[in-house]
Amino acid sequence: MCTAMTLQAQSDEVFLGRTMDFSYDIIPQIYIIPRSHIWLNRLNNRQMKNTYRFICLGQKLDGMFGIFDGVNENGFAGAALYFAGYAQYSTSLTQNVSEQIASIDFLHYILGNCSSIRELPALLKNITIKGIPDPITNTIAPLHWITTDRTGDCVIIESTKRGLELIRNPIGVMSNSPDFNWHLTNLRNYMNTSPTQTEDVYWHNIQLTPFGQAGATTPLPGGFTSPERFIRVAYLKTHIPKPMDSQEAIPACFHIMESVSIPKGAVITSRNADDYTKYTAFINTSTCEYFYKTYDDINVKKVSLWHNEKI
Repeated sequence: MCTAMTLQAQSDEVFLGRTMDFSYDIIPQIYIIPRSHIWLNRLNNRQMKNTYRFICLGQKLDGMFGIFDGVNENGFAGAALYFAGYAQYSTSLTQNVSEQIASIDFLHYILGNCSSIRELPALLKNITIKGIPDPITNTIAPLHWITTDRTGDCVIIESTKRGLELIRNPIGVMSNSPDFNWHLTNLRNYMNTSPTQTEDVYWHNIQLTPFGQAGATTPLPGGFTSPERFIRVAYLKTHIPKPMDSQEAIPACFHIMESVSIPKGAVITSRNADDYTKYTAFINTSTCEYFYKTYDDINVKKVSLWHNEKI
Protein backbone atom coordinates (compact mmCIF):
# COMPACT_ATOMS: atom_id res chain seq x y z
CA MET A 1 0.00 0.00 0.00
CA CYS A 2 1.31 3.42 -0.98
CA THR A 3 -0.05 6.72 -2.27
CA ALA A 4 1.67 9.19 -4.62
CA MET A 5 0.89 12.63 -6.00
CA THR A 6 2.31 15.54 -7.94
CA LEU A 7 1.85 19.23 -7.14
CA GLN A 8 2.82 22.31 -9.13
CA ALA A 9 3.42 25.67 -7.44
CA GLN A 10 2.76 29.09 -8.93
CA SER A 11 6.53 29.37 -9.33
CA ASP A 12 6.23 26.42 -11.78
CA GLU A 13 8.21 24.17 -9.42
CA VAL A 14 6.90 20.61 -9.70
CA PHE A 15 6.85 18.17 -6.78
CA LEU A 16 6.47 14.41 -6.71
CA GLY A 17 5.72 12.78 -3.38
CA ARG A 18 4.62 9.52 -1.88
CA THR A 19 3.96 7.54 1.25
CA MET A 20 5.85 4.26 1.54
CA ASP A 21 3.41 1.89 3.23
CA PHE A 22 4.80 -1.59 3.74
CA SER A 23 4.41 -4.58 6.03
CA TYR A 24 7.97 -5.89 5.62
CA ASP A 25 11.01 -4.48 7.40
CA ILE A 26 12.86 -2.01 5.20
CA ILE A 27 15.61 0.47 6.02
CA PRO A 28 15.51 2.99 3.16
CA GLN A 29 18.49 5.25 2.65
CA ILE A 30 19.35 8.15 0.38
CA TYR A 31 21.63 7.22 -2.51
CA ILE A 32 23.21 9.50 -5.10
CA ILE A 33 24.03 7.62 -8.29
CA PRO A 34 26.69 9.30 -10.47
CA ARG A 35 26.64 9.76 -14.21
CA SER A 36 28.02 6.81 -16.16
CA HIS A 37 27.40 4.49 -13.21
CA ILE A 38 27.69 0.85 -14.31
CA TRP A 39 25.34 -1.75 -12.88
CA LEU A 40 24.50 -5.36 -13.68
CA ASN A 41 21.32 -6.38 -15.50
CA ARG A 42 19.99 -9.26 -13.38
CA LEU A 43 18.30 -10.96 -16.31
CA ASN A 44 21.34 -11.50 -18.53
CA ASN A 45 24.33 -10.41 -16.40
CA ARG A 46 25.03 -7.69 -18.93
CA GLN A 47 26.57 -4.45 -17.72
CA MET A 48 24.29 -1.41 -17.96
CA LYS A 49 25.53 2.17 -17.99
CA ASN A 50 23.50 5.15 -16.78
CA THR A 51 23.49 8.39 -18.71
CA TYR A 52 22.22 10.69 -15.96
CA ARG A 53 23.02 11.33 -12.32
CA PHE A 54 20.12 10.83 -9.90
CA ILE A 55 19.17 10.80 -6.23
CA CYS A 56 16.85 8.22 -4.77
CA LEU A 57 15.49 6.47 -1.70
CA GLY A 58 16.21 2.77 -1.82
CA GLN A 59 17.79 -0.20 -0.12
CA LYS A 60 20.61 -2.66 -0.67
CA LEU A 61 20.03 -6.21 0.49
CA ASP A 62 21.77 -9.49 -0.35
CA GLY A 63 23.67 -7.83 -3.16
CA MET A 64 20.54 -6.37 -4.74
CA PHE A 65 19.80 -2.66 -4.98
CA GLY A 66 16.16 -1.64 -5.10
CA ILE A 67 14.93 1.91 -5.74
CA PHE A 68 11.60 3.14 -4.32
CA ASP A 69 11.56 6.69 -5.76
CA GLY A 70 13.96 9.28 -7.15
CA VAL A 71 14.76 12.17 -9.48
CA ASN A 72 17.56 12.70 -11.98
CA GLU A 73 19.57 15.79 -12.89
CA ASN A 74 17.06 16.74 -15.61
CA GLY A 75 14.15 16.81 -13.17
CA PHE A 76 12.65 13.55 -14.40
CA ALA A 77 11.19 11.82 -11.31
CA GLY A 78 9.43 8.57 -10.58
CA ALA A 79 8.16 6.24 -7.86
CA ALA A 80 7.25 2.54 -7.72
CA LEU A 81 4.03 1.42 -5.99
CA TYR A 82 2.40 -1.97 -5.43
CA PHE A 83 -0.10 -3.14 -8.03
CA ALA A 84 -1.31 -6.45 -6.61
CA GLY A 85 -3.63 -8.58 -8.72
CA TYR A 86 -3.11 -6.49 -11.86
CA ALA A 87 0.62 -6.34 -12.63
CA GLN A 88 1.56 -8.88 -15.28
CA TYR A 89 5.09 -9.02 -16.64
CA SER A 90 6.56 -10.76 -19.65
CA THR A 91 6.96 -14.49 -19.01
CA SER A 92 9.76 -15.09 -21.47
CA LEU A 93 12.93 -13.37 -22.56
CA THR A 94 12.34 -12.40 -26.15
CA GLN A 95 14.91 -11.29 -28.66
CA ASN A 96 12.84 -8.67 -30.49
CA VAL A 97 13.48 -5.82 -28.06
CA SER A 98 16.61 -3.85 -27.28
CA GLU A 99 16.50 -4.29 -23.49
CA GLN A 100 15.03 -6.77 -21.05
CA ILE A 101 14.70 -5.24 -17.58
CA ALA A 102 13.73 -6.79 -14.25
CA SER A 103 10.70 -5.12 -12.67
CA ILE A 104 12.69 -4.17 -9.55
CA ASP A 105 15.32 -2.51 -11.81
CA PHE A 106 12.86 -0.62 -13.99
CA LEU A 107 12.86 2.61 -11.98
CA HIS A 108 16.66 2.55 -11.86
CA TYR A 109 16.70 2.12 -15.64
CA ILE A 110 14.41 5.04 -16.50
CA LEU A 111 15.94 7.45 -13.95
CA GLY A 112 19.37 6.70 -15.37
CA ASN A 113 18.39 6.99 -19.02
CA CYS A 114 15.34 9.23 -19.47
CA SER A 115 15.44 13.02 -19.25
CA SER A 116 11.73 13.81 -19.62
CA ILE A 117 8.21 12.46 -20.05
CA ARG A 118 8.56 13.18 -23.77
CA GLU A 119 11.31 10.55 -24.06
CA LEU A 120 9.37 7.79 -22.29
CA PRO A 121 7.38 6.39 -25.26
CA ALA A 122 10.51 5.70 -27.30
CA LEU A 123 12.27 4.20 -24.29
CA LEU A 124 9.38 1.89 -23.40
CA LYS A 125 8.96 0.76 -27.00
CA ASN A 126 12.29 -1.00 -26.84
CA ILE A 127 12.10 -2.84 -23.50
CA THR A 128 10.45 -5.86 -21.93
CA ILE A 129 9.82 -5.97 -18.16
CA LYS A 130 10.21 -9.33 -16.45
CA GLY A 131 9.39 -10.10 -12.82
CA ILE A 132 11.99 -11.64 -10.53
CA PRO A 133 11.82 -12.21 -6.75
CA ASP A 134 13.14 -9.44 -4.52
CA PRO A 135 15.21 -10.17 -1.38
CA ILE A 136 12.78 -8.41 0.98
CA THR A 137 9.61 -10.40 0.32
CA ASN A 138 11.16 -13.28 -1.69
CA THR A 139 8.31 -12.83 -4.14
CA ILE A 140 7.87 -11.11 -7.48
CA ALA A 141 6.65 -7.67 -6.45
CA PRO A 142 3.65 -6.49 -8.52
CA LEU A 143 4.55 -2.91 -9.40
CA HIS A 144 3.41 0.07 -11.40
CA TRP A 145 5.06 3.47 -11.65
CA ILE A 146 4.23 7.18 -11.57
CA THR A 147 6.52 9.65 -13.35
CA THR A 148 6.70 13.41 -13.86
CA ASP A 149 9.16 16.08 -14.93
CA ARG A 150 9.69 19.84 -14.73
CA THR A 151 6.83 20.54 -17.15
CA GLY A 152 4.31 19.14 -14.64
CA ASP A 153 3.18 16.40 -17.04
CA CYS A 154 2.43 13.14 -15.24
CA VAL A 155 2.12 9.62 -16.60
CA ILE A 156 1.49 6.16 -15.18
CA ILE A 157 3.33 3.08 -16.42
CA GLU A 158 1.44 -0.19 -16.01
CA SER A 159 2.37 -3.67 -17.21
CA THR A 160 -0.80 -5.77 -17.30
CA LYS A 161 -2.42 -8.46 -19.44
CA ARG A 162 -2.91 -5.69 -21.99
CA GLY A 163 0.85 -5.21 -22.22
CA LEU A 164 3.07 -2.30 -21.22
CA GLU A 165 1.04 0.92 -21.19
CA LEU A 166 1.92 4.59 -20.77
CA ILE A 167 -1.18 6.35 -19.40
CA ARG A 168 -1.57 10.13 -19.11
CA ASN A 169 -2.41 11.13 -15.53
CA PRO A 170 -4.37 14.42 -15.61
CA ILE A 171 -4.98 14.51 -11.84
CA GLY A 172 -1.46 13.62 -10.69
CA VAL A 173 -2.47 10.99 -8.13
CA MET A 174 -1.76 7.28 -7.89
CA SER A 175 -2.33 4.55 -5.32
CA ASN A 176 -2.56 0.79 -5.83
CA SER A 177 -5.07 -1.61 -7.41
CA PRO A 178 -7.28 -1.52 -9.44
CA ASP A 179 -5.73 -0.05 -12.58
CA PHE A 180 -5.38 3.70 -13.01
CA ASN A 181 -8.28 4.16 -15.43
CA TRP A 182 -10.61 2.52 -12.89
CA HIS A 183 -9.55 5.10 -10.29
CA LEU A 184 -10.26 7.95 -12.71
CA THR A 185 -13.75 6.59 -13.35
CA ASN A 186 -14.34 6.15 -9.61
CA LEU A 187 -13.88 9.92 -9.10
CA ARG A 188 -17.37 10.36 -10.56
CA ASN A 189 -18.84 8.79 -7.41
CA TYR A 190 -17.67 11.85 -5.45
CA MET A 191 -18.84 14.69 -7.69
CA ASN A 192 -20.95 16.23 -4.89
CA THR A 193 -18.02 16.52 -2.48
CA SER A 194 -17.24 20.17 -1.86
CA PRO A 195 -15.33 22.46 0.54
CA THR A 196 -18.31 24.81 0.81
CA GLN A 197 -20.85 24.63 3.60
CA THR A 198 -24.10 22.75 3.13
CA GLU A 199 -27.40 24.64 3.40
CA ASP A 200 -30.36 23.88 5.65
CA VAL A 201 -32.87 21.53 4.04
CA TYR A 202 -36.44 20.55 4.86
CA TRP A 203 -37.86 17.06 4.93
CA HIS A 204 -41.55 17.93 4.83
CA ASN A 205 -41.86 20.32 7.80
CA ILE A 206 -38.65 19.22 9.59
CA GLN A 207 -35.69 21.56 9.23
CA LEU A 208 -32.32 19.80 9.01
CA THR A 209 -29.25 21.90 9.78
CA PRO A 210 -25.55 21.02 9.45
CA PHE A 211 -23.69 19.97 12.58
CA GLY A 212 -21.00 22.48 11.68
CA GLN A 213 -18.55 23.24 8.90
CA ALA A 214 -17.42 20.64 6.32
CA GLY A 215 -20.85 19.16 5.76
CA ALA A 216 -20.21 18.80 2.02
CA THR A 217 -17.13 16.64 2.66
CA THR A 218 -19.26 13.85 4.15
CA PRO A 219 -18.95 11.70 0.98
CA LEU A 220 -15.15 11.48 1.38
CA PRO A 221 -14.16 7.91 2.32
CA GLY A 222 -12.16 7.43 5.50
CA GLY A 223 -10.53 4.00 5.17
CA PHE A 224 -7.07 2.97 4.02
CA THR A 225 -7.94 0.95 0.93
CA SER A 226 -6.36 2.03 -2.33
CA PRO A 227 -9.57 3.58 -3.80
CA GLU A 228 -10.24 5.52 -0.58
CA ARG A 229 -6.72 6.90 -0.37
CA PHE A 230 -6.82 7.89 -4.05
CA ILE A 231 -10.04 9.83 -3.55
CA ARG A 232 -8.85 11.69 -0.43
CA VAL A 233 -5.59 12.81 -2.00
CA ALA A 234 -7.26 13.74 -5.28
CA TYR A 235 -9.82 15.88 -3.44
CA LEU A 236 -7.27 17.62 -1.22
CA LYS A 237 -4.68 18.41 -3.86
CA THR A 238 -7.29 19.86 -6.22
CA HIS A 239 -8.93 22.05 -3.56
CA ILE A 240 -6.05 23.56 -1.58
CA PRO A 241 -4.85 27.04 -2.61
CA LYS A 242 -2.07 26.69 -5.18
CA PRO A 243 1.23 27.23 -3.30
CA MET A 244 3.34 30.22 -4.30
CA ASP A 245 6.68 28.42 -4.20
CA SER A 246 8.66 25.63 -2.57
CA GLN A 247 8.38 27.21 0.86
CA GLU A 248 4.58 26.93 0.70
CA ALA A 249 4.42 23.73 -1.36
CA ILE A 250 6.40 21.45 0.93
CA PRO A 251 4.16 21.96 4.01
CA ALA A 252 1.09 21.64 1.79
CA CYS A 253 2.34 18.37 0.34
CA PHE A 254 3.00 16.84 3.75
CA HIS A 255 -0.38 18.01 5.08
CA ILE A 256 -2.13 16.28 2.18
CA MET A 257 -0.24 13.04 2.74
CA GLU A 258 -1.09 13.09 6.44
CA SER A 259 -4.63 12.22 5.34
CA VAL A 260 -3.45 8.82 4.04
CA SER A 261 -0.56 8.12 6.41
CA ILE A 262 -1.14 4.80 8.19
CA PRO A 263 -0.16 4.40 11.87
CA LYS A 264 0.99 1.08 13.26
CA GLY A 265 -1.93 -1.11 14.25
CA ALA A 266 -4.47 0.41 11.88
CA VAL A 267 -3.84 -2.19 9.16
CA ILE A 268 -2.68 -5.75 9.89
CA THR A 269 -1.90 -8.25 7.14
CA SER A 270 -2.71 -11.95 6.94
CA ARG A 271 0.87 -12.53 8.14
CA ASN A 272 -0.09 -10.66 11.34
CA ALA A 273 2.28 -7.86 10.36
CA ASP A 274 1.63 -4.12 10.64
CA ASP A 275 1.27 -2.44 7.27
CA TYR A 276 2.10 1.19 7.98
CA THR A 277 3.77 4.29 6.54
CA LYS A 278 7.52 3.77 6.78
CA TYR A 279 8.31 7.18 5.30
CA THR A 280 6.80 10.11 3.44
CA ALA A 281 8.92 11.90 0.84
CA PHE A 282 8.60 14.77 -1.62
CA ILE A 283 10.95 15.72 -4.44
CA ASN A 284 11.39 19.18 -5.95
CA THR A 285 12.09 18.37 -9.61
CA SER A 286 13.38 21.90 -10.24
CA THR A 287 16.12 21.77 -7.60
CA CYS A 288 16.48 17.96 -7.33
CA GLU A 289 16.01 18.19 -3.57
CA TYR A 290 14.46 15.52 -1.36
CA PHE A 291 12.26 16.30 1.64
CA TYR A 292 11.38 13.25 3.74
CA LYS A 293 10.41 12.05 7.18
CA THR A 294 10.21 8.57 8.69
CA TYR A 295 7.67 6.95 10.97
CA ASP A 296 9.87 7.31 14.06
CA ASP A 297 11.13 10.81 13.28
CA ILE A 298 8.56 13.37 12.14
CA ASN A 299 11.21 16.04 11.51
CA VAL A 300 11.50 16.70 7.77
CA LYS A 301 15.04 16.19 6.43
CA LYS A 302 16.35 17.76 3.25
CA VAL A 303 19.08 16.45 0.96
CA SER A 304 20.14 17.51 -2.53
CA LEU A 305 21.29 15.62 -5.61
CA TRP A 306 24.34 17.80 -5.60
CA HIS A 307 25.63 16.51 -2.25
CA ASN A 308 28.55 14.11 -2.22
CA GLU A 309 28.06 10.96 -4.24
CA LYS A 310 27.09 7.79 -2.36
CA ILE A 311 26.81 4.32 -3.87
